[in-house]
Amino acid sequence: MTSRPRIEYVLFDMDGLLIDSERVYTDVTNNILARFGKEMTWDIKAGLMGKPERDAAAHLLSFFPDLPPEVTLDTYLDERRVQQDALWSTVRPLPGVVKLVQHLYKHKVPIAVATGSQRRNYEQKSAHLMDELFGCFEGKVVCADDGLIAKGRGKPCPDVFLVTAKECLGRDVGYKEDGVAGVTPEQVEERKKGLIFEDALPGMQAGKRAGMNVVWVPDANLVALTESSTTSSTIEQPEQTLRSLEEFDPEEWGLPPYDS
Repeated sequence: MTSRPRIEYVLFDMDGLLIDSERVYTDVTNNILARFGKEMTWDIKAGLMGKPERDAAAHLLSFFPDLPPEVTLDTYLDERRVQQDALWSTVRPLPGVVKLVQHLYKHKVPIAVATGSQRRNYEQKSAHLMDELFGCFEGKVVCADDGLIAKGRGKPCPDVFLVTAKECLGRDVGYKEDGVAGVTPEQVEERKKGLIFEDALPGMQAGKRAGMNVVWVPDANLVALTESSTTSSTIEQPEQTLRSLEEFDPEEWGLPPYDS
């Protein structure tokens, strides 16, 4: 078995990692684009994942400069929000998620959610899943618009993970509100005690830049794009890559083993 650090706290991304909300993002976006004969392909989608809402939308629309002038960033976001709001209550936990989160909660391992999603969207995505999943986090959730992260410091900047560790779990990881950290050796060691679960490439990079351990659970389409990229060798590498959280072994990381 590969030697792993002993983990004391765990941070989770949300979209595409805990729940299948990426399905909604894709379906709604392509439903809007289809009216103009356009489609969001996976190479485009890969660049949106993990970004704050407006940044992601601006990146998407940059691929379609010939859209009619009435399709602005704001009109696109307004239409997308209406369609998404009608579907958030249909999202479900991804494989292995409920088992892992309930297990960590049962064994009193500190856990929290660090998401680039807006608070209003988080509430809609989570409301119907409180009993089986999100209630385990006991409100320890940081969203992109909570006012805790400096403007322009979304993933792949490490801020959301450092803020979540500090504000939700009380870990002294050395984060400063302007996004600049003078990190002590003790704070470096504190960061190494954290484990992050991510599905998006910017999120994985953010976790590595936070100085924490990262388990990457990417979509197979994203893996294929990353492996074919000429810059893949320069991208930060996670400690572990899994196809699903069903494959995760807590004991390997010094966490309580699953009940037999």
